[in-house]
Amino acid sequence: MIQHRGPISGIAAWQNAYVATAGYDNQVICWDQQTGKAISRSFHDHLANQCAFSPDGRHLVSSSSDYTARLWTVPDLRLVAVLADQEDDVEMSVFHPSKELIATASRDHRVRVYDFSGRLVARFAGHTADVISVEWARGSDELISSSDDGTIKRWSLETGGLVADLDMDGIETDTIAISSGGTIFAGNDEGQIIVVGPAERSVLPAHEAGIKRLVLDDARNLLVSLSYDRTMQLWDVSSGTPERRDTTELPDDVWPRSCAFAGGSRLVFATFGAGYRGYDYEGRAWDATEVPPTQGVNAVLPAADGTLTIGDAGIVHRDGAQIAETGSLCNFLTPLGNLVVSGGQLGKVFDALTGRQLHQHRSPLNCGAAFERDGEQYVVIGAYTGEGLLLRLTGPDTVEHVKDLPLHVNAVKGVAVSGDLIFSVAADASATWYRISDLEKVAGIEDAHDRIANGCAGLGKGWFASVSRDLKLRVWDPQQRVEVLDTPHTHSIKCVAASADGNIVATGAYNGRIALYDRTTREWRVLRPTTAGISSLTFDAARGRFAASSYDGRVYFAEV
Repeated sequence: MIQHRGPISGIAAWQNAYVATAGYDNQVICWDQQTGKAISRSFHDHLANQCAFSPDGRHLVSSSSDYTARLWTVPDLRLVAVLADQEDDVEMSVFHPSKELIATASRDHRVRVYDFSGRLVARFAGHTADVISVEWARGSDELISSSDDGTIKRWSLETGGLVADLDMDGIETDTIAISSGGTIFAGNDEGQIIVVGPAERSVLPAHEAGIKRLVLDDARNLLVSLSYDRTMQLWDVSSGTPERRDTTELPDDVWPRSCAFAGGSRLVFATFGAGYRGYDYEGRAWDATEVPPTQGVNAVLPAADGTLTIGDAGIVHRDGAQIAETGSLCNFLTPLGNLVVSGGQLGKVFDALTGRQLHQHRSPLNCGAAFERDGEQYVVIGAYTGEGLLLRLTGPDTVEHVKDLPLHVNAVKGVAVSGDLIFSVAADASATWYRISDLEKVAGIEDAHDRIANGCAGLGKGWFASVSRDLKLRVWDPQQRVEVLDTPHTHSIKCVAASADGNIVATGAYNGRIALYDRTTREWRVLRPTTAGISSLTFDAARGRFAASSYDGRVYFAEV
């Protein structure tokens, strides 16, 4: 049976015939839109991020973290060409409206254009951070791209150069859509839709958290915005200014990263499950059929009574046996007294041992770290909107929300404790230190990493380690001085953990590789237990080894 084994990151539809999905299981799947059945599938060598149909529906292009985009025939997904000039993840690829050309957006800061044979036609350099989205201007050979550098740039295929550079006030802008009249709709990390017309610019407050995807149906003058505030907004843009037509909360299994206009009044959405989910915007109704869960594991916690895991389906297992269900994709497991705190996409904090909700936040949650202060036990939880939620244990199974620490202005990707310090890293490459004793900020470094930071770990006595998409391991001393170390990794490092004495640091990557660094000998040892991504690492002090969870649903162990 063809279905996804990991979250669906990208989705596309062609008229009322086909739906295509791209997943974190490396799969690209083509579905029959009328029956909902999978027709065919193909694979990338790494995460598949997005996909798009050609205007005539005969081809599909998929974008991947294997540094390629790939061109396939439809519906059999036979490989036609590999677009392989990128030096980092390809986040998005789009077909020219009328020519056999494809544009790609890459985290190597560049936009490229290829023909259908895979030949590189043009390469545009000028962004200073990851390029997240790209679109063709309607009826022309011009491209518009948006980047984490807070700009939107317009490029000419004819001249091979930059046509226009729009400053978005330094705010990360993940997504753009272009109307046939040339109006640019841009969604930013502050939940705003910026409308850039021929003569003026306007700003529309749309969501309570960052907008991750805008999708335009130009023929129907409809615009969809998706946000980590867990809502979908449908806008009428016939006047050039978005007017809200519909608002709906997203089902728990929908990932607000991608959607597409399908046949009739139907929208299709990426999910954390094995298939996609549909919504009828005329009837304002979601598909009633449940999306089967996947078994991907996002966090692992070795304990005396067995190894706990949690993942995309929000199901908690102990040594493979289900013990609880949260109903939400969860990203971390943090012991706090008799509780094990977890949370994820719904912004809810759970006790993983029972599935009971402890707190509700306004945005998704990424990570957690526990500590003791004045004889009381606390946990700080990193949120997509930059806060550190501070919760205090008030009873055997109860917590109190004390305050939110303003850790970052971007998504918190890792948080750790060591000595009297809380350390956190964020998607904007920054690092922050807080003192545990008085909960005051000690220091912050905006450019602590060269790329997105993905995780951190405490090494004891105020020392920390952090990892980033720049493939470096950073070791920080208590005075915020850093040693930058090359790693054996060739793909983005997802997670990091340290032995109890802080001497051995383990790093895990999206291609299944684990690398152990000995701080005394300064030597690396490399393992690759799986070809799927390593999602988290935890040190098992009782057994003297690291536990690594994987997107393939399994737990692997690395002896020290």
